[in-house]
Amino acid sequence: MRGFAFILIVFALAFSPPASAAPELPAGVKADRVLVLKGERRLLLLRDDRVLESYRIALGRNPVGSKIEEGDGRTPEGRYLLDWRNPESRFHRSLHISYPNRQDRARARALGVPPGGAIMIHGLSERAALVGAEHVKWDWTEGCIAVTNAEIDRIWRLVDDGTPIEIRP
Repeated sequence: MRGFAFILIVFALAFSPPASAAPELPAGVKADRVLVLKGERRLLLLRDDRVLESYRIALGRNPVGSKIEEGDGRTPEGRYLLDWRNPESRFHRSLHISYPNRQDRARARALGVPPGGAIMIHGLSERAALVGAEHVKWDWTEGCIAVTNAEIDRIWRLVDDGTPIEIRP
């Protein structure tokens, strides 16, 4: 069943309109899960395994592989929660990802390195906002997931605190 859901997601990606062209969802509809496909540079908002919206993203400056330690520029991989939000982020708005989890901390401890933290889905700084959607041509974050300011505003409305997020390679 999981493989079938993944095939549906990939099919939906191929035929999804860009987020800016997304129709309004019925009032009260929220995503029940977020899926990030790092290799495809896509963030999907899902409800009952159906893609509600899809966004192009920029990742950490060293995007291949999972985050191991603070400062490595990698975006983590695994299952987390969107556990709190910052309406006054220097990147417009941001949603915090609950990295590091228990496994991340154990791996970092075994390697004798700090795991890092403060991993967010966020918009663009005031200066970077001038670049707009073109920001996705580069992986430029410190390990976060970046979208445009209009997109983080939309994601902000469609995702509640406590929503699961899965980040895949």
